[in-house]
Amino acid sequence: MSLRLGGMGWVTPLGGGVAAVWERLLAGEEATSTVIESALNARSYPAFRVPAEAIAKAPAHPRLRRSSAISRFAVVAGLAALEDAQVELNEAAAERTAIIFAISNGGVVYTKRFYHDIVESGAQAASPLLFPETVFNAPASHLAAILGITGASYTLVGDGAVGLLALKMAEDLMQNPELDRCLVVGAEEADWLLCDAFHRWRLLRSAPPVEVFATRPRGMVLSEGAGAVLLDRTGPTVLEKIEPGSNFSRQSGAAACVSDVLQRLGATDDDILVASANGTFVDRAEKAAVLRHCPGALIYTPKVALGEGVGASGIWQVICGAQALMRQELPPVPHLATGSEIHVNEHARNNLGVERVIVSSCGLNQQVAGLALRLGS
Repeated sequence: MSLRLGGMGWVTPLGGGVAAVWERLLAGEEATSTVIESALNARSYPAFRVPAEAIAKAPAHPRLRRSSAISRFAVVAGLAALEDAQVELNEAAAERTAIIFAISNGGVVYTKRFYHDIVESGAQAASPLLFPETVFNAPASHLAAILGITGASYTLVGDGAVGLLALKMAEDLMQNPELDRCLVVGAEEADWLLCDAFHRWRLLRSAPPVEVFATRPRGMVLSEGAGAVLLDRTGPTVLEKIEPGSNFSRQSGAAACVSDVLQRLGATDDDILVASANGTFVDRAEKAAVLRHCPGALIYTPKVALGEGVGASGIWQVICGAQALMRQELPPVPHLATGSEIHVNEHARNNLGVERVIVSSCGLNQQVAGLALRLGS
């Protein structure tokens, strides 16, 4: 069974809308960081936040009146993907549609806020309206309710590779002939607690820019937003193969896992590789795997411009890969470390003549996955 990407939706620190964000990436633009502070600690952190205008088209729905930002990101991206695919979900169509939501840290943000309010002000201070947002499946619940979907709705929790694993789960669901489509949404919300955790793990840098594929990784910048793809059987981009990969117990084992994924996908020098390089040990792992299997492949990573969106990042990479195929163009990667042995795209290119894109996703919590895209006939 050949599945395709029928539609896509984007909410990013560079704004919303696939076409608009893609043009900004082609122009070499990068998100502007803002400082996240907390009363819990004097330390502050940079992050790439979603501008208000990127979610201005959120529907005026009761579900969204007091919902979390991550839920609004997910809803806007999901609705955009359906619109892009020209799908209108009436009651009959909704019954043949599934939702899979990919998330990494979202529920933790609201659990912390709920708990902190109680500690600071007493048991009656934390609003019960906030409590439902502390569960990981809150965004999927909101999106399903807005779309009128009462059937299959799942939430998958993982690290930066969770978006690709959600696509694999969608592929399995689509074996059911009673389903016509599956909406896969990955989202993340930036928060001081998350920044502090990644800082303590020595993965965060003190300020942008993010420099990728450096000899000594200097760290990443966290970001937020959402990405959505609608899997169906008629879209323009073919989901050729998904490789769920494996897990590594130590950072030194990441390269072997990425290498295994590239080998299983049959990566070659003729492919474009959309990497998950973000200024951390991930860069070393992907570089080693590329040198082993496809040293001549042209490489692009969106995380210099968009930051590390964790739960959203894998879907962002898939959108970049699909755009590269359909538009036959590729944005530049700024702040590239000098002397790199691999072919990272330094300047915007068009007329690529490429037939296949490989997406490599190496998460920060030991998950690795990948997939291959090609243009449909």
